[in-house]
Amino acid sequence: MTENQKDAGKNDAGKEAVLPPKSEFSEWFNSIIDIAQIMDVRYPVKGLYVWYPFGFGIRKRVYNIIRDVMDNSGHEETLFPLLIPETEFMKEADHIKGFEDEVFWVTHGGVTPLDIRLALRPTSETAIYPMYKLWVRSHADLPLKLYQVVNTFRHETKHTRPLIRLREITSFKEAHTVHATWEDAENQVDEAVGLYADIYRRLSVPFLISKRPDWDKFPGGDYTIALDTIMPDGKTLQIGTAHHLGTNFAKTYDIMYENADGAQEYANQTCYGISERSIAAVISVHGDDKGLVLPPSVAPVQIVVIPVLFKDTTKAVMDACENVVSALKERGLRVEMDASDLRPGAKYYKWELKGSCLRIEIGPRDLEKNSAVLVRRDKGEKQFVSLNGIGETVLSELKKMGDDLYGKAEEKMKAMITPCETPEEVAAVIGSGKGVAEISWCGRDACGMKIEEETNAGILGTPYAETAVRSGKCPVCGQESEQKIYIAKMY
Repeated sequence: MTENQKDAGKNDAGKEAVLPPKSEFSEWFNSIIDIAQIMDVRYPVKGLYVWYPFGFGIRKRVYNIIRDVMDNSGHEETLFPLLIPETEFMKEADHIKGFEDEVFWVTHGGVTPLDIRLALRPTSETAIYPMYKLWVRSHADLPLKLYQVVNTFRHETKHTRPLIRLREITSFKEAHTVHATWEDAENQVDEAVGLYADIYRRLSVPFLISKRPDWDKFPGGDYTIALDTIMPDGKTLQIGTAHHLGTNFAKTYDIMYENADGAQEYANQTCYGISERSIAAVISVHGDDKGLVLPPSVAPVQIVVIPVLFKDTTKAVMDACENVVSALKERGLRVEMDASDLRPGAKYYKWELKGSCLRIEIGPRDLEKNSAVLVRRDKGEKQFVSLNGIGETVLSELKKMGDDLYGKAEEKMKAMITPCETPEEVAAVIGSGKGVAEISWCGRDACGMKIEEETNAGILGTPYAETAVRSGKCPVCGQESEQKIYIAKMY
């Protein structure tokens, strides 16, 4: 790789690549994935992409957060095989019906046909639950709460897109839990939603929580709760799901436990997952016309220090910059000094594109005042800060930036939810790319499907755990209703 290729903002010819404005979101997203070196789309299999080291640095930190939340909530990390025997995979009819068109099959070992085809996991219920049958024996074994971070494969036939719609999901965090009662599993679903809310708060990504309609729940489950964020073009992106499985899979895979009275009972289960769509959300929600705007929690380079050099003061400025870099690294911060031959404007462009949270500039005039110029990526405003105690100043600004990113994004998301009373109003909101429409619904499947048909959009679901009663009339049957639904175009 040449030096020009290593520099952000350069294409393969070494020329400066141009990032479209974010108002052209689809083109902006595809370009930022390439120009900022998140993923390389040129792998010779459709729907499979390669992580650049810089993009993988973002991924690593996002999944460190996910692991931290899971590990500190009573879950244990594990790892199950990728290959699932067809005999196990085909046991749960509803589950298979939901995935049958998406499965990749391994049919040969070398040149020898296999006696039993092996599925590349589209999700892991059918790989994990035969083992749960062996592991769960008594009520003393419950609850069992395991998770893994793995790749999954789905033969997507729609338009594939990095991080959003792939044939290999490279970063799927899936948890699978086992409980004594349906109510225990219900509580676990609520806990899972809370854990995901914590994760996305740390990523500064706001979200909607809704209960999916029955026709859109997880195949083989009792109900599904989902988290969605609203993308800049008004479409929604599902960024997390939690499924109550009841005893459906337990009955299929004979997962039983002995209760306190010595009787055998089928276990109740849940599963819940987050994929690299979480990274797509971070990039899309916060980025701007200049490039990435990354929360401090996941930015590979949180601070870039740029020396402003003149011949007679080079050593003094460089020494000051190196002292700042050392002081910040001692606080565990991710910091780099850009002393390259690029002009200052080119350096600013490079690090703004890559989403560095803070830029610190130090020149001879700053040294005379024992100060530096600090610029926050999300605000772009210069402020003069003292070199004394600069570590505390930087930590404070990073904390403010994370909070401000979330507050700004949440405010924007709320502004993209429009109350409506008729399907025509819903269609107008969604057709104009304004975001999510909210309307009353009686709860009957026939009316819900009619609303989807008339609006040419999809029902996300009913707002979850909402206590306020919001009465209205179903726009299809006219029945009084105390529940609302979110409707949107979805990725």
